[in-house]
Amino acid sequence: MSEPERQRHVRELMKARRDVKAAKASGDDDALRTARDAVNKAKIKLGERGPTWWGDDTDHNRKLVQNSPYADWWEAR
Repeated sequence: MSEPERQRHVRELMKARRDVKAAKASGDDDALRTARDAVNKAKIKLGERGPTWWGDDTDHNRKLVQNSPYADWWEAR
């Protein structure tokens, strides 16, 4: 991704986050859903969400630690 493209996606993300805040403040559930969807789309474009890019099936970010290969480490700390 080029730097100008990345910057555009970051601007989209920041606008969407502001929209989430405004929707929460106004109590508008439809606007909140739309804004959160925009946050998700921007994060996917930035590579922060979606399939892992390294492809070795080590993405445990969406699991509770006790349900991951790190459970023993977590208990021992």
